[in-house]
Amino acid sequence: MQYHSVSPDFAVSPQITVEDIPLIRDAGFKTIICNRPDGEEAGQPSAETIGEAARKAGLSFIAIPVSAPLTPSSDAVIETQEAINTLPGPIFAYCRSGNRSAQAWTLATQS
Repeated sequence: MQYHSVSPDFAVSPQITVEDIPLIRDAGFKTIICNRPDGEEAGQPSAETIGEAARKAGLSFIAIPVSAPLTPSSDAVIETQEAINTLPGPIFAYCRSGNRSAQAWTLATQS
């Protein structure tokens, strides 16, 4: 699993699997954000599946889907701001490639 830190408290990644959850926790992350809509690609794990595994591992989880290739909506940006301000960090966010997650973080932290 590869990820990219966009700040000391926020990292982004391509799609993760349930098997990645312990690695994410062991890397020190406390919250996972899913920015990928369910069913975007055949075979991808659902947000519910990842969320359940995250919670079992003691992590917070929230789904804030952003449809590709669109820029995150104002609602998604507000939800990301709220997640950054209220959920424990550091935060690990993912989508198909990590780009939408990075855009959501950038827009949420510019305001």
